Amino acid sequence: MKKTARIHSLDSLRAIMMILGLVLHSALTYNVTNHGNVWNIKDPESTHIATDFLVLLIHSFRMPIFFLIAGFFGAMLFYERTPLKMIKNRVQRIVFPFIVFLCLLAPILSFSFNYSNFILSETPNAFAKALAPFSQFYFYIPKITSHLWFLYYLIYLTGFTVIIALVLKKFPKVTSTIKKLFNWVFQRPLIRVLFFAGITFVILSILKTPMIASSVSLLPETNTFVYFVFFYVAGWILYTVKLQLPTLMQHDWFCTIFGFLLVIIQGFIIQFSNLGLTPTSNSPLLITFSALTVWFLIFGITGLFIRYGSQYSKRMRYISDASYWVYLIHLPLTALFPIIVWKLPIGTFLKFTLVVLLTTIVCFITYHYCVRNTFIGQFLNGRKYPRK
Repeated sequence: MKKTARIHSLDSLRAIMMILGLVLHSALTYNVTNHGNVWNIKDPESTHIATDFLVLLIHSFRMPIFFLIAGFFGAMLFYERTPLKMIKNRVQRIVFPFIVFLCLLAPILSFSFNYSNFILSETPNAFAKALAPFSQFYFYIPKITSHLWFLYYLIYLTGFTVIIALVLKKFPKVTSTIKKLFNWVFQRPLIRVLFFAGITFVILSILKTPMIASSVSLLPETNTFVYFVFFYVAGWILYTVKLQLPTLMQHDWFCTIFGFLLVIIQGFIIQFSNLGLTPTSNSPLLITFSALTVWFLIFGITGLFIRYGSQYSKRMRYISDASYWVYLIHLPLTALFPIIVWKLPIGTFLKFTLVVLLTTIVCFITYHYCVRNTFIGQFLNGRKYPRK
């Protein structure tokens, strides 16, 4: 398989994982589960357990796949350019956008969530109350990373892995042994799943949870770093054995379907069993499900993208270019659009679908006319693109 084909498929996968955040956050408003401070918006008239399953499904693989692909592309920059050029690229594409949009979005997100929460709880003078904090200086200072947490941790993961890679460059025999091991592992689909799932099981057992919640604190959290650095390093290693990428197409449909079934079973155990378990309960059973699920879905979904997404597509290229912008600005929209549809005499699924569609339309229209061929597009993607 040609290198450009691999890049097309994996870049498309990265873009879809970023855009799936829009679906995930749109679904949270209609969850039966109370997410507390993580997501305090709840449509009082429309919730459905199916949206809880959707959130569990997306959460089980989305960020692990994203960090794995990030590790793959990080290694590509590191080895095909130079470590210095790779670091410069990551600073321009990750560090600067994180800082700028963290500051720009902090007051917008605060207003969006407060206003939506006030409206849905039918609080009097909702707009005035949501605007009130704008008169205070500290309101404009970011207190959390919000949905930009993945960029925040990507900075740390990149720095950590670059240091390890520079050290290993001095030990070619060690790197050669690692490469031979992973070439052997990737050639055997069952061993591949069990190998990575086994390591994930150990990590989650040490962390005492089957699910790592997104940490939005400005102070890095050990659990979040330890869990996701494994996927980033796995992606880095995948690049070093990139000739094995076509092997991911073996049993890709089976891995994906089986992974989905594991999520459904896990969801039923959490929601309907008498075991008293929650998604974060320190349960060997749930940890086993999580460890197996994430790798079945990683290998299955990645294999499907390599199989069906390796041909160049102008439409997919456009979506990939837009995905960064879509992810950066979608969150306040997914907070505000539920208040537009909550009084409509339609079911939960139609409300959820409308929120997803409205958010998607606004994100792509603003990208097309305000970002794609402007300095914002150059800032985010490294170049301007024509609107055509």
